[in-house]
Amino acid sequence: MPTRIAPCFDSLRANNEPALIAYVTAGDPDPETTVEIVAALERGGADLIELGVPFSDPIADGPVIMRASERALAAGTTVEKVLDIAAQIRQRSQIPLVLFTYLNPVMRYGFDRLAARAKQVGIDGFLLTDLSVEEAGSFVDAVKSAGLDTVFLVAPTSTDHRLQLVAKYCSGFVYVVSRTGVTGEQSQVSASVAPLVERLRGFTDLPLGVGFGISTAAQAAQVGAVADGVVVGSSFVRAIESTPPADLFDTIERMARDLKRGAKAGRS
Repeated sequence: MPTRIAPCFDSLRANNEPALIAYVTAGDPDPETTVEIVAALERGGADLIELGVPFSDPIADGPVIMRASERALAAGTTVEKVLDIAAQIRQRSQIPLVLFTYLNPVMRYGFDRLAARAKQVGIDGFLLTDLSVEEAGSFVDAVKSAGLDTVFLVAPTSTDHRLQLVAKYCSGFVYVVSRTGVTGEQSQVSASVAPLVERLRGFTDLPLGVGFGISTAAQAAQVGAVADGVVVGSSFVRAIESTPPADLFDTIERMARDLKRGAKAGRS
């Protein structure tokens, strides 16, 4: 049986509509609020959620998401707590959920144990930012045995051999990193996005979601014109950090709506 990810992209493709993929750090500012943030994102038009597991050494992330991890860890957020958050989300929503994390917490929890528990609570797939695809066999086996998807990253520096491996091991969608470096808002979309998407289309028919540095509706339109999904993280996380609690959910919903509108405008 497919996860919720493939039907989501299939439905969007049928309407010539790119996905809005929203990242949040689970447990920031606290686990209870994360559930409501995801609900606000979905009301605003987010199609898929990357649920970030807070980690003490998030080497792929810039300062905004690093601070979010620190806040979430200070609030007592563990891998198990993130899974509880996912279960609470799933009680009220069928939005696809991808667990976005690093290798260390997954190894500590155990591949098979985590895959089984993730399936139980309604997670649809995994994205491990620092797991080399060349060494991913045992992880992929565990996750796919549980009936879940595995998402890998490609970057402008990826060789054709790396693209072939990613195409082999990926399911659900491929995460296309728009530029070298860490996560964080940028003033413009990298010129490398369109050529990388075109190269990757030669290796896979999976949906391609582009992230790293996208924060405005105009940027979402640029990406939506060439890719199947627009990934936004730091912009949402910064809003969570800086918005008064009374205004948070309305702000997040409005941001998602603007970004979704922008992504769709890229196809018009």
